[in-house]
This record gives sequence, structure tokens and C-alpha cells, in this order.
Amino acid sequence: MSRLQVVSGKGGTGKTTVAAALALALAREGRRTLLVEVEGRQGLAQVFGAEALPYEDRKIAVASGGGEVYALAIDAERALLDYLQMFYKLGSAGRALKKLGAIDFATTIAPGLRDVLLTGKACEAVRRKDKSGRFVYDHVIMDAPPTGRITRFLNVNDEVAGLARFGPIHNQAQAVMKVLKSPDTAVHLVTLLEEMPVQETADGIAELRQAGLPVGRVIVNMVRPHHLDEDALRAAAGERRAEVSGALSRAGLGSARRGGPADRLVDPLLAQASEHASRVELERAQRTVLSGLDARTYELPMLGAGIDLAGLYGLAAELRKQVGEE
Repeated sequence: MSRLQVVSGKGGTGKTTVAAALALALAREGRRTLLVEVEGRQGLAQVFGAEALPYEDRKIAVASGGGEVYALAIDAERALLDYLQMFYKLGSAGRALKKLGAIDFATTIAPGLRDVLLTGKACEAVRRKDKSGRFVYDHVIMDAPPTGRITRFLNVNDEVAGLARFGPIHNQAQAVMKVLKSPDTAVHLVTLLEEMPVQETADGIAELRQAGLPVGRVIVNMVRPHHLDEDALRAAAGERRAEVSGALSRAGLGSARRGGPADRLVDPLLAQASEHASRVELERAQRTVLSGLDARTYELPMLGAGIDLAGLYGLAAELRKQVGEE
């Protein structure tokens, strides 16, 4: 799989949880992955139940087979200081600029600059090698901004490279885009089987492809089980009310006559079943939309007890299984 895995999705779809599960899934059999947060929300720390992530790589989990997951919260101000030191050797002068508030001013008034710094730091982690010349991380997973701005976020370096025709800024922007638009990168979009998230996913895929950015997988999160077969769904529509009433009576729940104990249970049961049937139909419609996007789809189950570390490892195992089936 690609070495840089970018995870985006509409708010509320669970993209941060999916990014964390993907990191665990990829960090298996001794592999090392780095989880990168770029939004300053400390969402990854919350998912793993850990302290706030610093601006440095920190081991946050161990995967099956001894693989390791590290995490990093990229701070735009610190990244700008790194950039100034790397290209202009400012050293203490850069720190003085920070004290004067110039660094914060620069990253606040120029949102594009902030995105350049965030993507640049992530791509540096992808290219980073140890003394023996091996990559430090087998995979880097970025918990990226939501689908609505993911294309602009990733493509900002292309704009910067066009504005700065030469010099270190131009070269840096080109180096970042070389990674982002290569087979080394895959941009995954997380969705739910609901109309708005699916439509935003479809729009996001179209925008990514138009910008020449590599679309990865559509990850359908929080998939609920279907408890009723086709026959039961027809009953839920009210087509077989008498049969349902009779079945309840035979189960020992009282008379099936109109107004009897078993009969009185039918309407609330059918109401719930009808609601379930409506949801099933809605989900089928959304799956049809997703099937037309020409992107492979993974599905992750809804965890009834919520997300904890055990649940996270369970989602990672499910992702490993689906990746292995490719």
C-alpha cells in the first residue's frame, strides 16, 4: 500500500477513529507507522486515551506482531521555525521572531502558508531515512481536514510553486507535490451510509481527481447490521399483520384476536420493523451511489459500546482482513 495514507471525511463520520485504526492495521509484523494530526484538535490523543501529543514523534501503541504506532501533532508555528532554520539558518533569530509574535502573525494571516507547513512536515516524515538509508516509517497516516477542504489543503503547494518560480520555497513546494501526487500517496474518504456524507464523498472524489490527487479507498464507517430478511421486511410493511399476530400468540403471548394481548404487540413491533426497513432501503440507495464512484470500498461496523482501545484494535483487525482480501 501507499506510504502516505491521507484520511479525510465529513465531520461526524469518525475519520480520526478510522485513521487510528488504519495506523494499527498497517503497523503489523514489526512495521512502524506514524500518525500525523494537522488540525490541532488532539483527537488522536483522545482516541488512544493518551496525553496531548507533542510536536515530536511519540510511541502511542503496539500493533499485532510487534509493530509500533507513533504519533505527532504538527504545529504550524513550530513547523515554520523548522522551515526558517532549514532554508535560511535563522537559528536564534527565528526564536526571536516567535517571541515578537511574527510567527503567529504569519501563520494566521496566510492560511495557505499554514497548509504548506503542515503538508510539508508530513511529507518530510514520509521521506525521512535513518543512517542506514532505510525509511524510518513504513507508513505515514495523516488525520486530515474534512472533505470540504481536503483538495485545497493538499493542492496548496501547487499554487505556491506556481507563485514562487524559483528558490527554496519553490523547490520545497515541488518536493511536497511530488510526494502528494505520486503512487506513494492515497487519499481515503470516510463516509456513513447517509445521503449528505455520501454526496460529500462523491464531490470530494471528483475534486481530488480533477486536481490530479490520488484517490484511495472509500471507508464506510459505523455500518449497522440488518436484522430482518426480505420476508420480514415485507411483513414490516404491514403486508402480513395477521401472520405476525398469530406467531406472537403461538409464542405464548396471549390471544391473537383483534384487541388481544398478542394483537396489541403487533403495531409497536411493526413500527420498529418498518423504521428498520426504511433505513435498510436508504442504505441500499447510498451503496448504489458509492458503487458508481469507481473507488474500492471498505466497511467498518458500528460499535455499540462506543470506541475504546479494544474497539479500536477490533476495527484495525477488520481493516487488515479487508486489505488482505485485495
